[in-house]
Amino acid sequence: GVNAVLLAPYYVFLSRMGTLSTTGRCRAFDAQADGFVPAEGVGAVLLKPLSRALRDGDHIAAVIRGGAVNHGGRAPSLPAPNPRAQAQLLTTAFRNAEINPDTLDYIETHGTGTSLGDPIEVSALAEAFRQHSRRHQFCALGSLKSAIGHTEPAAGVGGVIKVVLALKNQLIPPTLHFDEPNPHIPLL
Repeated sequence: GVNAVLLAPYYVFLSRMGTLSTTGRCRAFDAQADGFVPAEGVGAVLLKPLSRALRDGDHIAAVIRGGAVNHGGRAPSLPAPNPRAQAQLLTTAFRNAEINPDTLDYIETHGTGTSLGDPIEVSALAEAFRQHSRRHQFCALGSLKSAIGHTEPAAGVGGVIKVVLALKNQLIPPTLHFDEPNPHIPLL
């Protein structure tokens, strides 16, 4: 994934949309979240079928058991994602990976630090989890964007790299700039 912003009109567009953080800090899931922070970045991972990696004697940093892709669904605007479409995506990913979300300890989220988008994302997670679990507040949430900003097309690979490093070091890095939970977020 690569994101390099080469032209100033992009920032003008984001400013006019009112999506940028006024403080220059991504405050994912925080009561003071006021927008996202654009960033540039590059990330790469080598993906290989597990059977081939084992056969070739490769160092295996992590295993991706499955995933899913969908469209964000009909939504009123870019910063207001569709929670039903997100919940459906999560449910499909859980099924494809053959995992029960009740067994998860951590989810690396999109977590852009917007007062509208973060509650919608967590609401979708809660809806997807409710289909499999009655437990509450058992799965930690994090967002790389609080540390480096939103690298847009490179954000996904950045999140994967963060999780692989967390597994390797057996430590979940903190979500920065988080002081008080957004009152509109239904904590899982």
